[in-house]
Amino acid sequence: MGKVYDWFEERLEIQAIADDTTSKYVPPHVNIFYCLGGITLTCFLVQVATGFAMTFYYRPTVTEAFSSVQYIMTEVNFGWLIRSVHRWSASMMVSMMILHIFRVYLTGGFKKPRELTWVTGVVLAVLTVSFGVTGYSLPWDQIGYWAVKIVTGVPEAIPIIGSPLVELLRGSVSVGQSTLTRFYSLHTFVLPLPTAIVMLMHFLMIRKQGISGPL
Repeated sequence: MGKVYDWFEERLEIQAIADDTTSKYVPPHVNIFYCLGGITLTCFLVQVATGFAMTFYYRPTVTEAFSSVQYIMTEVNFGWLIRSVHRWSASMMVSMMILHIFRVYLTGGFKKPRELTWVTGVVLAVLTVSFGVTGYSLPWDQIGYWAVKIVTGVPEAIPIIGSPLVELLRGSVSVGQSTLTRFYSLHTFVLPLPTAIVMLMHFLMIRKQGISGPL
């Protein structure tokens, strides 16, 4: 085992990376409220794991979506647990994100030189809400259906481009299979990648600039 470690150490300098990670200075004013961002990240990782597990059984069609969710909850081994964890960690992620934003704002963490860190955080907030909107529709029950109908109908009030924008979101004039396909694709394929990239940028900036000092 030692030889294997030495082989990787010689090429990747693992020990130097570990020393840099564990020796980072933590200001004395930091308290539990500074952990809210990390908790949000943890919730996101839980979402990825549980969401990936459910893709093996979920069927994104208007005729089978609801029944496939019921199948996950009643027939799949620990399916009820996986979906419940996915659902509650989603709510927790949004809650922790909101509290994290308040903490950063109240402690002045958005001020120079951390403006770009704040901007990436706002982008992550938008992406998180987008996850919530798209994921809410996937069970294709009454709540999900009408939520999608209302959300996608909001842009219709915009002059000139409103109607084309609604049709773009829905995939057709009315809510149906095209809408579900779009939301499923956004939720599982489109949104995760930019979220992971912006998260990486966010944490690298925090790592570079450190935690902001007390007011």
